[in-house]
Amino acid sequence: MTDLLHYEPIIRLSCFLGVLLAMMGWEWRWPRRTLSLPRARRWPANLGIILIDSGVLRWLFPVLAVGMAELAESRNWGLFHGLNAPFWLALVATLLLLDLTIYAQHVAFHKIPLLWRLHRMHHTDLDFDVTTALRFHPLEIVLSMLLKLAVVVLLGASPVAVMLFEVILNATALFNHGNVRLSRKLDRALRWALVTPDMHRVHHSIHREETDSNFGFNLPWWDRLFGTYRDQPRDGHVGMTIGLEYFRDWRATRLDGLLLQPFLIPNRDDPESSSL
Repeated sequence: MTDLLHYEPIIRLSCFLGVLLAMMGWEWRWPRRTLSLPRARRWPANLGIILIDSGVLRWLFPVLAVGMAELAESRNWGLFHGLNAPFWLALVATLLLLDLTIYAQHVAFHKIPLLWRLHRMHHTDLDFDVTTALRFHPLEIVLSMLLKLAVVVLLGASPVAVMLFEVILNATALFNHGNVRLSRKLDRALRWALVTPDMHRVHHSIHREETDSNFGFNLPWWDRLFGTYRDQPRDGHVGMTIGLEYFRDWRATRLDGLLLQPFLIPNRDDPESSSL
């Protein structure tokens, strides 16, 4: 399996683009909701921000998660190397513990005010579709990578396990942000093993008690285990309002507005105004 690492960039990019295009096609053919804005108003910023995020990571970090796992493996750093854990056990544990880390990080970015200023950009999207999954501020991406690198080293996670986790996380995040229609029966069955679009859409509700629920990106178990699971939005999936009470103007749809959001203080009495 280590031979796969030689093709890691190709594998990750191919899976990402394949799932992204498949979800776009699914949304076009079987949408769950009617979008409130034309895609041309939202997609340039949502797609543009991931290019900036990728560039920032490549500029700041000499190695990313898989590279750090290779470094830790070469120097026998981390828990799994100390325990001489079997490959299969370390792989499964890595997938679970990294997913739990992403859940805990997501909760922290909602609960800690300074971190929420960064993360709220993801929530100010006025619609919910596959491109929403790409919409994260570069500063949040940097902090997230620092945490991921630390956990990879502490675990001594294998490079193959980290690559697999990255591919799965990207694919499931694109899936569960999709504006796609699933039958109620299929959604009910899937959400015991996988975060579904209907489950995650609740998290993008304008109502704060719903925004602070359903934090999982891949596995739904953490929300059920830690009491943050919410079954349905109170206004229904078709009638619910996506986004936050503020930043409902150009700052939610233009790339420069997205980048400025963490440095703006919204006036809750006038959602259209803000100050530095």
